[in-house]
Amino acid sequence: MRYQRSSALFAEAKKFIPGGVNSPVRAFKAVGGEPIFIKKASGAYLYDEDGHEYIDYISSWGPLILGHAHEPVLNAVIAKAKEGTSFGIPTQIETQLAQLAVEMVPHIDKIRFVNSGTEACMSAVRLARGYTGKDKIIKFAGCYHGHSDSFLIQAGSGAVTFGSPNSPGVTQGTAKDTLLANYNDLEGVKTLVAANKGQIAAIIIEPVAGNMGCIVPTEPFIKGLRNLCTEEGILLLFDEVMTGFRLAKGGAQEALGIAADIVMFGKVIGGGLPVGAFAASAEIMSHLAPEGPVYQAGTLSGNPLAMSAGLAMLTELNNKPGTFDSLAKKTAFLHQGIADVLTQKGVPHQINRFGSMVSVHFCEAPVIDFASAAKGNNDTFKTYFHGMLDQGIYLPPSAFESYFLNDAISYADLERTVQAVAKVF
Repeated sequence: MRYQRSSALFAEAKKFIPGGVNSPVRAFKAVGGEPIFIKKASGAYLYDEDGHEYIDYISSWGPLILGHAHEPVLNAVIAKAKEGTSFGIPTQIETQLAQLAVEMVPHIDKIRFVNSGTEACMSAVRLARGYTGKDKIIKFAGCYHGHSDSFLIQAGSGAVTFGSPNSPGVTQGTAKDTLLANYNDLEGVKTLVAANKGQIAAIIIEPVAGNMGCIVPTEPFIKGLRNLCTEEGILLLFDEVMTGFRLAKGGAQEALGIAADIVMFGKVIGGGLPVGAFAASAEIMSHLAPEGPVYQAGTLSGNPLAMSAGLAMLTELNNKPGTFDSLAKKTAFLHQGIADVLTQKGVPHQINRFGSMVSVHFCEAPVIDFASAAKGNNDTFKTYFHGMLDQGIYLPPSAFESYFLNDAISYADLERTVQAVAKVF
């Protein structure tokens, strides 16, 4: 049995952990079968408990942009750990990472560190509401901003109806303040704004979506959102937990040429350790405690190990800006290779790509939002996923997730991946 050890570990995990995992997508529910358990990783490769090697296309869902066990990051964490792991008291390294992040990202003056992307998005929405004095927010179907109650909302019966909870435990009271729009549909957003005139604090969006596959915003849509927010006194929130420090030094704001009012970070900014952050102008951030009335706190926020990993990672990226071009070229190479194979084999497909994010959709029509992403052939995806896994290629175990390349992946790895696709089909 190829995955005997992993299967045994999964059975044991289910005795003590709900579903056997600490984050649902890891359970392979979307693709069937049982998850593999990873023992170690290095560079572009994962090694499971059964001794198999895999080329990794999730990079821990984004943060390991330079590859696993990247030496400067490891060395920074080891050195800092020897001085103590947590204090709950200010440290210099928090300011060092904050200064570097502010220097790299446009349109921000100050940044607050938290412990996850979920916490960053939750806190940013609270800040937006406190700053504007308004209650409602607009989010987009298919965009994931963590599991805070405000974000676990699906649409009602019409474009201008209140949202309804799509997870037990989310109250109707919370749901009524979250309005749902469709990605790349500016007119739909304008309709919501008009129907809720003067009540909307913020529009929150993944500027390049990664949770319905990789979905790229059209230029009229993303520019239109910026103009609409400016005209209506609404704050534009960019959830850059995935895109921040991945698409460019300055993230999606730089890559798209669009200024957000509040930006949320995670993934890369922690170098592989649990970190989130949110940032804005000095004026907006002055409303945050202890300067202002909007409360946010966290015992492990600014943890020295996480700060040291993040500082090492951002320093590497800041000193080697060619990394982003290198990753984009590798991703384009992979895109073209997979597209050529699927076309030759007569497999209906759409491939979306931006920078080092890419996704393969088994459908005929372009994928521009959640509804079009949902039309993909899930049976074909399951065959694709497990076929690639058996050939040593680890892809996201869901048709609704972007791939995240890391720069340790070689062109030989990419060629091997394309050849694996040909074998699967």
